[in-house]
Amino acid sequence: MTTDDRPADEAPDEPTPADAAAEHQPDGLDLARAAARAAAATPGGKPRKATSTFRRRTFTKSSGARPDDRDPQLLDQAMGRLIANHGWELDLKVQGVFGRWAELVGDEVADHCTPETFDDGRLVVRTDSTAWATQLKLLAPTVVRRLNEELGHGTVTVIEVLGPHLPSWRKGRLSSRDGRGPRDTYG
Repeated sequence: MTTDDRPADEAPDEPTPADAAAEHQPDGLDLARAAARAAAATPGGKPRKATSTFRRRTFTKSSGARPDDRDPQLLDQAMGRLIANHGWELDLKVQGVFGRWAELVGDEVADHCTPETFDDGRLVVRTDSTAWATQLKLLAPTVVRRLNEELGHGTVTVIEVLGPHLPSWRKGRLSSRDGRGPRDTYG
């Protein structure tokens, strides 16, 4: 049916792909772009027949009314998830205790005792004198209880108290193996 054969009350048709092709003859670059658009618009990447209009399909899911992973996250929640995924909870708690040592054991004890390591429930604490080493050994059950309140029950099982770093009395290549040194207590 041609435009002259149509009844007068019928509206003219929209331009067909053949009409669009008659207006414009695509060169190689236009054909490549059209094929790329067609391949991107179809699932599986297979090109479909070229038409005059290309619609790009987008498969987007909106998050809706409830929170979703694609929504912006608070830094606190994101860091909490990162720590939990890597299993760093206990390490961070222990390092927090090392940072708050004076608050947990008191200023006077903290002035003379410092935590050195924590491994498998064993906390190693170094004192600056033998007198403070003895004092901390007496306070150990109280300190263990306080640390377990902060870290969780059973985290710290034992506190190993080490005395001060003492100088070595080994001088030269000749020394007595079981010598008692200068017989001083350093404290």
